[in-house]
Amino acid sequence: MTAPLLPLVVAADELAARLGAAGLVVVDLSDEPVHRRHHLPGATHLAYARLVAPRPPAMGMLLDDDALGAALGGAGIGPGDHVVACDADGGGKASRLLWTLDVVGHQGVSLLDGGLQAWLAGGHPVEEGLRPPPTARYPVAGRGEAVADRDYILARLGDPGVVILDSRTPAEYAGRDVRAARGGHIPGAVNFDWTLAMDPARGRCLRPAAVLTAALARLGVTPDKEVIVHCQTHHRSSHTYIVLKWLGFPRVRGYPGSWSEWGNDPALPVET
Repeated sequence: MTAPLLPLVVAADELAARLGAAGLVVVDLSDEPVHRRHHLPGATHLAYARLVAPRPPAMGMLLDDDALGAALGGAGIGPGDHVVACDADGGGKASRLLWTLDVVGHQGVSLLDGGLQAWLAGGHPVEEGLRPPPTARYPVAGRGEAVADRDYILARLGDPGVVILDSRTPAEYAGRDVRAARGGHIPGAVNFDWTLAMDPARGRCLRPAAVLTAALARLGVTPDKEVIVHCQTHHRSSHTYIVLKWLGFPRVRGYPGSWSEWGNDPALPVET
């Protein structure tokens, strides 16, 4: 297998040195007004809403194959490209794109560490405006092992080899902040707010790997276990997914239904 152009989490300086490389596609998932104001040179824009399929009450579901292929190809992504994703909102939107690419078996993805803020803080060049991306064709067929659905989780509740990692705030996890018909969390889930992975003193770049590994281990989240991540709509937890993969966790799945599905289904068990 050909080595990727860049690591899974790439620093702004390292990316700046590789911009323009053949097969490198930078995708910006910032809100359109932000993208128009400033973005990485050559970056294409992908609206986050084009990447998810709301099926109320579950608001972050995966697109079907045809719609997903159209969204990826419309962002200028081809099957052989190395995709670097970024946004101006902490990396959740960018990570959702990378998780989606992982779902369909795409090889070669990177998250810009610290996103647009880190790029600007480093004094790197930017462009203005919005231009149509080069249209690519992205055939999508099937799903890989990066996805967990409600039935997959139900069958593994209480399994000591599986950890459910809730990336929401502690208030959401405890049921004090209720954003569905019911508050609380999936039975047995542990809570790691997605923002804990970021260092606010370094513009929300990731904390050192050793620090994050130790913090997760204290929760029982270790690489020998399968980890299933979720939040409200698998936006925040997509970032957690990428962090875990960066840390070397071999078996990680994202739950796209997340709490918007689980918390709104009275047939599913809940803890507070």
